[in-house]
Amino acid sequence: MTTKHEQILAYIEQLEIGHKISVRQIAKTLGVSDGTAYRAIKDAETRGIVNTIERVGTVRIEKKQRSEIEKITFAEVVNIVDGTVLGGKEGLHKTLTKFVIGAMKLEALLRYVGPGNLLIVGNRDRVHQVSLEYGAAVLITGGFDATEEVKQMADFYQLPVISSSYDTFTVASLINRAIYDRLIKKEILLVEDLLATHGQPITLEPMDSVDKFHQLVRETSHSKFPVVEETGRIVGMVTAKDVIGLSASDRIEKAMTRSPVYVHPHTSLAAAAHEMVWEGIELLPVVDEQKRLLGIVSRQDVIESLQTMQKQPQVGETVHELSTRGFQEVLKEGTPVLRGKISPQMTDSLGILSTGVLTTLMTETCLRLLRKYHREDLVIQNFTLYTLKPVQLETMIEIVPKILELGRNQAKLDVEVLTDQQVVGKALITAQMIEK
Repeated sequence: MTTKHEQILAYIEQLEIGHKISVRQIAKTLGVSDGTAYRAIKDAETRGIVNTIERVGTVRIEKKQRSEIEKITFAEVVNIVDGTVLGGKEGLHKTLTKFVIGAMKLEALLRYVGPGNLLIVGNRDRVHQVSLEYGAAVLITGGFDATEEVKQMADFYQLPVISSSYDTFTVASLINRAIYDRLIKKEILLVEDLLATHGQPITLEPMDSVDKFHQLVRETSHSKFPVVEETGRIVGMVTAKDVIGLSASDRIEKAMTRSPVYVHPHTSLAAAAHEMVWEGIELLPVVDEQKRLLGIVSRQDVIESLQTMQKQPQVGETVHELSTRGFQEVLKEGTPVLRGKISPQMTDSLGILSTGVLTTLMTETCLRLLRKYHREDLVIQNFTLYTLKPVQLETMIEIVPKILELGRNQAKLDVEVLTDQQVVGKALITAQMIEK
């Protein structure tokens, strides 16, 4: 039996792209309360199948695949630039392919404008008209309005005309930043990326016999299986260790581990790996919001995917990459040491080295040292930092790590930050290894 929440989501998914929805309309159509309808619409927005635009409403949009995450719709542009839609609301769901700044004569501009483009321009009425005729939407900067003729053309061609109070440079920067952020998100591996390469998981039910478990072990060579109800909802996990001492006729519900640890498709692989290490488990079920089983990921799958991702070229730069970009790795008595100069981007409001950047540099140095011992993957469990002296802008620093203890699953390291051979910072780091 599906819940009201699921029924509303199914109803929204079958609506046409561009269809406008509201809480009251859904509540009336499906006979649910306003609160239930509101929660479902918010969930649909999180899933990327609707988008809410100020002064326009909520619109059904096409859900983007992970490979297309850098593409944005005109509806999203409205929110990014705090804009007002002057016309062409029917085209808000369309995808923006590129944006063009109209800082040139009309004749020259025509070479750059085409279908799917967004022309960023000021109050140039003739340019607005020609842009719409060429299939490009218009974003008017400076808070200017459009003529009635332009608004009518926008409605006719179903191409949005948007007005923003920001100037052209700010608008272009905001859109660029939004696309850049999406590129970084695209590079973060999620559980759903790993799940796409796996088939349907083999499961057992609580009333199945232990004999069936042994049969599956012989057929698949696996020793761990999720236990699900008839509805697909996960209720437990069963392993070879759990059935020791039980007869072949005993039920699986007697042996299974109830309330197993699970993750959702949008959980990052790094978080999934940490969960496996923390709980000491080899298999992790992946479930939806109703705890229905979607698949299984193993510790080996997660580690291999993370290692592959580390070797891939990156498009967007994270704060971590920006922090370590100006530093070089040098060998000092056989130990990898990071050496570099403090740049303006690495300082706080007082002009000294930011604590966040300092911890990032120390962590990176430890990672590089542990790679020498073939310890590729780890998660930081404890970080104790002592800032002895402030590090000024343009100061050359050296970060020297030292292993205090190296076990099979854990490492303890001492890290020193030196300036002119003087210690200005010190940290004690405990890291947990992720073993396959």
